[in-house]
Amino acid sequence: MGASAADEPDLIFKKSTVWKFLTPDHKLATYAIDDPIVSGVACHFTVPEKGGLSGWVGVAEEVSDVSLACRQVGPIEISEKFEQGEEMFRQRRSFVFKKMRIVRGCDVKRNVLVYLVYSDKLIEGSPKNSTSTVPLMPWGDQTPPRCGDYLDD
Repeated sequence: MGASAADEPDLIFKKSTVWKFLTPDHKLATYAIDDPIVSGVACHFTVPEKGGLSGWVGVAEEVSDVSLACRQVGPIEISEKFEQGEEMFRQRRSFVFKKMRIVRGCDVKRNVLVYLVYSDKLIEGSPKNSTSTVPLMPWGDQTPPRCGDYLDD
């Protein structure tokens, strides 16, 4: 796993989906990651992890299925400007060619952060994706920022 903008994700749990006799099982793994420039937002994503001999050795190409849920978990503070569709996190999903990416954007009209997860391949991308939104809401007596004020033109 290699992170780009964000730190390594925290493993929450894994659940076996296919039993393998002498090698690791196929699993679903759920991780959490904090947005590196938007404090108060956490994302959880679940990805399949191949078991068997190729998964055990580390040469399996993981499938592109992934789910994503992002939520406000505290007062929102945006530390720097960002571009629409800016990469927040990247993880390698095969030995060489495939990566999973989480990107961030802003729905200015509704003051909502929009997160998109997808996988890409060197030769061809994958249409499998998931979207999650985080409306910027007051936390306690704090007024939330306007995400549009932090867009880099």
